Amino acid sequence: MPISDGFAQRLLPVLGDIVAAYGTPFHIYDARGIVDTYRGMVAAFADEPFREYFAVKALPNPHVLSLLLREGSGLDCASPVELELAERLGATGRDVVFTSNNTARAEYDLALKTGALVTFDDRSFFDKAEILPDTVAFRVSPHGLSAGSALMGDTAHTKFGVPVDQLPDAYRDAQRRGATRFGIHGMTCANELDVRRASRAAVDVIELAAQIADTTGIAFDYLNVGGGLGIPYRPEDEPLDFQDYADAILAARRRCFPGQDGPRILMECGRYVTGPHGVLVASVINRSRKARDIVGVDASMSALMRPGFYGAYHHVTLPFATGRPESEFDVVGALCENMDKFAVDRSLPDPREGDVVLIHDTGAHGHAMGFTYNGRLRPAELLLTEDDDVVEIRRAERFEDYLATIRRQPETVLGAAGRRSRHHEHPSDTRIKGE
Repeated sequence: MPISDGFAQRLLPVLGDIVAAYGTPFHIYDARGIVDTYRGMVAAFADEPFREYFAVKALPNPHVLSLLLREGSGLDCASPVELELAERLGATGRDVVFTSNNTARAEYDLALKTGALVTFDDRSFFDKAEILPDTVAFRVSPHGLSAGSALMGDTAHTKFGVPVDQLPDAYRDAQRRGATRFGIHGMTCANELDVRRASRAAVDVIELAAQIADTTGIAFDYLNVGGGLGIPYRPEDEPLDFQDYADAILAARRRCFPGQDGPRILMECGRYVTGPHGVLVASVINRSRKARDIVGVDASMSALMRPGFYGAYHHVTLPFATGRPESEFDVVGALCENMDKFAVDRSLPDPREGDVVLIHDTGAHGHAMGFTYNGRLRPAELLLTEDDDVVEIRRAERFEDYLATIRRQPETVLGAAGRRSRHHEHPSDTRIKGE
């Protein structure tokens, strides 16, 4: 949906000057909006034991992550690079949750080394792990309402988590192998706006944890209800009532674990925290008429792939075109792919070359999902600070970045001469040499 009134009131008066001085395209994020959203989440849980771990994958910019860390957030990591990024920002130990899938041994070892809270995504990797952390958590395979998410997959087709019927034995094995503290992680939903569905999915995880505790005799240290809370991408969408969501979770925890101070509630929201507080700023560079009216902008899906990849809706506005007649247009980039479209059949005031275009809600899974196919490089990231300064927090990629990993002089991995020698050597010759 359109950016918040507060963001708009601070950005739009200076947007023309930013574009004139800096050019387009670029993403710009609202630090004040991000911090206010985070603080609202914490306030909703009042004095109850709760911690939000921001999902690094949503917006992996160190300046934004540092902003959240200063507010008390932890970080949710799913790869070695994200773990290293967290460590360089001073987030280690219980400041980090490591929840990955199809995990390599080296990734797990790094998570152990940093002291992160580790979530095991499947029994097979848990069985291979030679050393266990003190606290063992398993991710629950989508079940209940969470199994209805197209993004996470249903129970029969998902690649995530341990099936519910295997969880009691998994926790017994963890206890037998020396684990002393336990957590549970649930992939509760994905971009969910219905607070009743989101709450029910989180409560499913809490109730399941209580059943496992009764069956196995273990005590849970924390209940991680994951992330997946949605934001209102469309103007007609209503935002999720986070206070109602928090109240439902706390009520379920008190009911399922009566007379206890814990377990703690953990959450791994990314989109909900930063998504509405970013826009992709582009400029109209072409108008054409083919089977439909087309508006070409100077950004491509390399800067925002959600519309082309998912068919996702992002609101598009021309902030300085008020009063012009409206009609329907496709808004496209320059990538050599027909899916490179930010909007299809979108009603807009008559676009003209040079017009500034805002593509809204790019504060999560925007720049982070970018790529460089076709040599369309990723744009810069700017930050509108809490003091209303505009600062560059990531420059636009350049040609030298595109070639940064190319070897100027190719390095030999396997020499052809040695390969031919081994190929022509008769097996019997090898035995004779070894005798």
